[in-house]
Amino acid sequence: MLKGILAISGQRGLFKLVSQAKNSIIVESLIDGKKMPAYATSRISALEDISIYTEDEDVKLFDVFKAIYEKENGGMAISPKSSSNELKNYFEEVLPLYDKDRVYVSDIKKVLGWYNLLMETELFDPNAVEEEGEEAAED
Repeated sequence: MLKGILAISGQRGLFKLVSQAKNSIIVESLIDGKKMPAYATSRISALEDISIYTEDEDVKLFDVFKAIYEKENGGMAISPKSSSNELKNYFEEVLPLYDKDRVYVSDIKKVLGWYNLLMETELFDPNAVEEEGEEAAED
C-alpha cells in the first residue's frame, strides 16, 4: 500500500505524511528521517494517485512496483543510474506495453529509485490490498 507516501517536486526521495499543520503538512523524509513542512505551493504527489502510461490503459504505480517485486523475487530493482538503454529494456520487461513516447527515461529513473527506497525502508508490501477492495469486502 502506498497510502501516505508522497513525492515533493524539488525534493530528493520520498516522504511520509506525519500530520497536518495550519497552512502546510508535516512530512518525514524516508531517506534521513528529518521532518519538515510542505506547503501547498510545492507540487506534492501521493504515490497512490500516480499511474504510468501504457498503450492501452494507465497502470497504477502500485501495480508497477508489484511487477518489479515479482521480477526481482522481492529484491531491489536495477540502479536508476544504469544506462538509458538498460533502463528502457528493464522497464519493458516489467511493463511490456508502457508508452515509449510519454514515459521518459527520467520517469523510469524516478520509479526505480522510489521502488528501491521503499524496499530499503520496508514500506512496500506487494500483498497489500487496495482500499476500495477492502471496503467492498466489508459490505
